[in-house]
Amino acid sequence: MTRSEIWRLEKYLRNLFRLDTISVLERPNQADSVEVHVGGEFIGIIFKDEEDGDVSYAFQMAILEMDLPPAPSSRA
Repeated sequence: MTRSEIWRLEKYLRNLFRLDTISVLERPNQADSVEVHVGGEFIGIIFKDEEDGDVSYAFQMAILEMDLPPAPSSRA
């Protein structure tokens, strides 16, 4: 991806999530994707897709079960 695309993606995500600590970074040896970090921590990848003259970007984020907070106890 170009530096302009990376800047635009970062600006879009920061505005969308209202979070200035989002960074979009180049991936070594990967021209079709970039890394997304929040506060320096890796959270996902954005892939660029060019098909039939249209460009789109897909954000993929994995959430580990161990990172989720405990479920609230039921109030039966």
